[in-house]
Amino acid sequence: MKKLYSPPEKMLQKKFINIFLLLSLFACTTSIGLHAQTTGEVRGIVYDKESGEPIIFTNVFIREIKVGRPTDVNGFYAITKIKPGKYEISCNYMGYDSGSATITILEGSIITQNIYLTKKTNQLNEVQVSAEKQKAQTETRVSNITITQKELKQLPAFGGEPDLAQYLQVLPGVVFSGDQGGQLYMRGGPPVQNKIMIDGMTIYNPFHSIGLFSVFDADIIRSADVYAGGFNAQYGGRIGSIIDVTTREGNKTRFAGKINVNPITTKILLEGPISKFKDGSSVSYILSYKTSYLNQTSKVLYPYAGVNGLPFSFNDVYGKFSYVGTNGSKFNFFGFNFNDAVNYPNIKNNWNSYGVGSNFFLVPSGSTIINGAVSYSDYNMQQVDNQNYNAPRQSEISGFTIAMNFTYFMGKDDIKYGFEMNGFNTTFNYVNGYGISLNQEQSQTELCGFLKYKKTIGRLLVEPGMRFQAYASLGEYTAEPRLSAKYNLTEKIRLKGATGYYTQNLMSATSDQDVVNLFYGFLSGPTSVDVSNPKLNIFNNSKLQKAIHYIGGVEAEIGQHGSINVEGFYKNFLQLPTLNRDKVFATDPDYIIETGTAYGGDFLYKYDYKRFYFWTVYSLTYVNRNDGNRQYFPSFDRRHNINLVGTYGFGKNASWSFNARWNFGSGFPFTQTQGYYESLNLSGGVSSNFNSQNGTLGTYYNDINTGRLPYFHRLDLSLSKKIKFNEHSSLMVIASCTNVYNRSNIFYIDRIKGERVNQLPIMPTLGINFTF
Repeated sequence: MKKLYSPPEKMLQKKFINIFLLLSLFACTTSIGLHAQTTGEVRGIVYDKESGEPIIFTNVFIREIKVGRPTDVNGFYAITKIKPGKYEISCNYMGYDSGSATITILEGSIITQNIYLTKKTNQLNEVQVSAEKQKAQTETRVSNITITQKELKQLPAFGGEPDLAQYLQVLPGVVFSGDQGGQLYMRGGPPVQNKIMIDGMTIYNPFHSIGLFSVFDADIIRSADVYAGGFNAQYGGRIGSIIDVTTREGNKTRFAGKINVNPITTKILLEGPISKFKDGSSVSYILSYKTSYLNQTSKVLYPYAGVNGLPFSFNDVYGKFSYVGTNGSKFNFFGFNFNDAVNYPNIKNNWNSYGVGSNFFLVPSGSTIINGAVSYSDYNMQQVDNQNYNAPRQSEISGFTIAMNFTYFMGKDDIKYGFEMNGFNTTFNYVNGYGISLNQEQSQTELCGFLKYKKTIGRLLVEPGMRFQAYASLGEYTAEPRLSAKYNLTEKIRLKGATGYYTQNLMSATSDQDVVNLFYGFLSGPTSVDVSNPKLNIFNNSKLQKAIHYIGGVEAEIGQHGSINVEGFYKNFLQLPTLNRDKVFATDPDYIIETGTAYGGDFLYKYDYKRFYFWTVYSLTYVNRNDGNRQYFPSFDRRHNINLVGTYGFGKNASWSFNARWNFGSGFPFTQTQGYYESLNLSGGVSSNFNSQNGTLGTYYNDINTGRLPYFHRLDLSLSKKIKFNEHSSLMVIASCTNVYNRSNIFYIDRIKGERVNQLPIMPTLGINFTF
């Protein structure tokens, strides 16, 4: 009978493993063999000459042989397999004068040639489009969007400051649960399935309870790579999505900073050189502090939001010290401390997170570059929920990461491989709606290795990969094949697809019976689960979460400045260990196994030319879960989601900027209240005296998530004016308004009082940024 429940995915996994191993071995042996010493190589960093900041994702090319390569997130480029001779190497980037140098390639030589670009007034948008076009043609980029400083500044700035949390909300496949208590859901995956990193360090909760702000200071972000699914073998430990944030170094030539003040937050950023930028080498620092006092200002400025105001406050501190060598090698040391507090009349919630780490980027003498990271971080959350008369909930997770990756360049192709070790401890204390407690304290260790090969065959790009995960504490080992591909049908139309097998050893502890979820705890894989239903126990008592992704799509350029991207996806959640929400007696199992699917499609159209920027996204998603007793929609199943974003710069040197964003989302599922009863304390057994007790109010719930909340929609606007004093100092005044037409979007309904609580009302703000 066991064969009846053997999933086809297991057979598919075995086939993938065999195919990918053969491809990878073939790639390593033949490609390295073909890389003879009859050619040479040039590599280096593209810098902003004034600040020393690397210029990322721009195109470096050699005109004589019509070969180019885009710079990476470190501004690094490498062009290999160049025949001996004399060449001119050039680089153009929007807003900069072009830079060039003459190089001489000898047999077997590796030349380091940094390129320095100088800013200019007239911006050449066509050059930037050309660089983006080459990147689109030479990288698979399935379900991947890269966010830079330019993109972050396109949205209306709530309180006068752009924020990564606000930009993530407009990406394809992304759903935020709301202005308050906002959490990120990507293509049917809850937050625990999203791996979010900053400089290689895992951040367990990057979003504040007021969902318009993240812990990341937008001014220190160099780039953020967002993978909604189908990510390749360099990433693992999550079955949903990846957000990989890289911060920049501090100013390498002078002391600089920024001060922002508005009714919501205040921010101070300071940066400068310890050893000034010279011949590519520097030592610098950057420090950032931001704080929110909305719980105080809202009582005065927004009294209509409620007699107690808006009960949100937070503090974020981040610091980084960087050393950069003349050849582009760098070492970074960083640390952070983030905290958040919410104080509703019935719910009090707070969390604190801190971490320290180091990462490095090495450019040795050969054709391989090396990068890695060592880090430790901790996240601790506590909640007291008086509405359901529950005991306090508490969750803490702390862990370390040690990682090292290698990239070997071979002309248009490359091989990437690496190793990673993760260890973490989880502590969890929780009481469910029936008054049954759950306590867990565990330590886990994971060992990982991966191999990924990118091969260009004419118009076809193929990236097979394999990731090996050893969950040592659980005694489980997985081989996770990955594959992505792109076919350049024409110069402007490209077909693409990706698939992969994913596992993770973390689960969340939210309750679908809570109308509002501010608490988000973490548990490691349970030591035992209820496997009594053989239809759900298809992996022989495995404790891991497991999924397979299937993604296909097309991208096309529309005219010179527009583009569209259409993708369809199917995520098969093969196994999802989770808390047993139906636990009534102490003898009932703490955990059960669920299965589920998420499928749908995303449409993205983008237009970007000179002073006008337009972005529109539509996402259609279906998400369901099966716990063996019922099939239901999880609380984040939003069927339709639309985002429209527009930016227009006007006036002399585009010193004025007008930004707009409109969001529409269909209603979330929720569990309705069916009735109430008096809950008595019978912990004393037969000796309990129920005649003299005054019980608490208990709740009868309807079937899980059979109700739907009303639709959500909101318009945000901002208008800014930049006043430039000199080359380095300027003042920006930003007037913004969130929820312009004061839509009453529901947050939750107080189960006890039957009162409706809404999301944020109309909130106009006026902010000032001073940059020096």
